[in-house]
Amino acid sequence: MICPNCRGKNIGIIGQKHYYCWNCAIELTVINNILHIHEIEHDGTLSSLDDLFSEEERRI
Repeated sequence: MICPNCRGKNIGIIGQKHYYCWNCAIELTVINNILHIHEIEHDGTLSSLDDLFSEEERRI
C-alpha cells in the first residue's frame, strides 16, 4: 500500500482494515476498496481528508 498523501510505503496496520502512515501521521481506513483518510488531531479526534483526494486517487 502507498500513502496517497506522501506517496510513502511506511504504512503500519493498527486494526482490521485500519492503517497508519508513519511518514505523514495520517490514518487510513479501507471500505469497499476505497481509502478513507483522516488526520489525527491533538485531542485524538479524527478529521477527514477525503475531500483533498479524488475517489480515483483513493481507490486501491
